[in-house]
Amino acid sequence: MLYCIEARSLLKSYGNFTAVDGIDLRVQSGKIFGFLGPNGAGKTTTMKLLTTLIPPTGGQMNILGIDAIKSPLEVRKKIGVVLQQPSYEPTLSVEKSLEKYGMMWNVEKKIRKERVEELLSAFDLVEIRKKKNDDISIGQRRRVQVAREFMHDMELLFLDEPTVGLDPSARRGLLDYIKVKVKDGLTIFFTTHILEEAEYLCDDIAIINKGKIIAVDTPEDLKNKFGREKTIKIHISEQKNVSALLSEIQDCKIEYNSGIITVHSNKSELVLQNILQILASNHIPVEDLSVVPTSLEEIFLSVVKNSNASNNSSGQ
Repeated sequence: MLYCIEARSLLKSYGNFTAVDGIDLRVQSGKIFGFLGPNGAGKTTTMKLLTTLIPPTGGQMNILGIDAIKSPLEVRKKIGVVLQQPSYEPTLSVEKSLEKYGMMWNVEKKIRKERVEELLSAFDLVEIRKKKNDDISIGQRRRVQVAREFMHDMELLFLDEPTVGLDPSARRGLLDYIKVKVKDGLTIFFTTHILEEAEYLCDDIAIINKGKIIAVDTPEDLKNKFGREKTIKIHISEQKNVSALLSEIQDCKIEYNSGIITVHSNKSELVLQNILQILASNHIPVEDLSVVPTSLEEIFLSVVKNSNASNNSSGQ
């Protein structure tokens, strides 16, 4: 199966409000698909549609080769879902929570025991395995919530902001565990507000804003397409103000502070060449130089900003 998720003209409206506005979406099997957008963009609504938790107002959905609108229960048997909302059993211990979840999915007892031990170790829960969920931290509960979803076999896993409340170490551990599972054939549909996570984890990324998909591509191709601007930092040895010398250079924004020239430009190579020529002709030595590509976060902010500007312009 080339695509495990195919949605066409998917629509969800609540009265006069359209949360998901006729989106088309395809997710390739065995990949990690990032779904990004600002608050209120339609991410969670889309996920609830794709996991059959709510019905669409219009459009088509095919999940794992199944018509998800006609046969939602068949879809649910083959997927895993971790939503943003906290979900835990207050009086059960961490290991009992995992055990119970395996029983709910009819996982064989021997396999269930093995998976409990594997997940306790993988999610760094061994030391708190006997503690009740009510007695552990919010971040630890979140780790339990995500870990228990791996108790059962599934072909597709939906993760909605899975690292919320996790410290950096636990976050990286979770992301690395996801990568391992994908190598074993699992497909992940992943939402996050942490753009570094998406860049580290995802094979493909879609950006949604105001219910519409505004960009879909690999992280690298998104950078190539929207990230033409680069940041240049030049450290000079002489603490003199060079702003006047560089004021005539076109196609860039230049800042100078305490011996550091910072340049933002879509034509970085030409601009850098001009700056170096000016510095050399004025006998100003360069101590250090670096060129930093636009980050995925900067691209995300730029794409959303341009989308909002376009919507405002068309609405006038």
